[in-house]
Amino acid sequence: MPVMKRYVLRLFISLKYITANVVDRNNGRIVATSSTAEHTIKESLECGRSCNAKAATVVGEVLARRLKVEGLNEGEGRGIHANIGKEVGKKGFKNQTKVWAVVNALKNNGVKLILDDENDDTNF
Repeated sequence: MPVMKRYVLRLFISLKYITANVVDRNNGRIVATSSTAEHTIKESLECGRSCNAKAATVVGEVLARRLKVEGLNEGEGRGIHANIGKEVGKKGFKNQTKVWAVVNALKNNGVKLILDDENDDTNF
């Protein structure tokens, strides 16, 4: 049975790295990913030990380009779901600007995002 929210944005933020994944919940696999741990992104940034909102914006832009290459920037017509409240809650309010930087970069680069702020009880 297919999942209604098929493509979901997941963020992983540490002191050193920011990683953004788009997960296909029907197949349980990552369809596109971007991270400051990648050599090409790391070279273009000067974030040192801590990544900032500028690095998060770059991660979002790279992820948007990769989604366009895969043809998933529309999320097969339904869009890519992102639960901002849940992501900020998991990462803490200190990382709120980084979460919004990734989301805004995706939106500004033509990715159809659907922001879900209701309580979603389905766990991936």
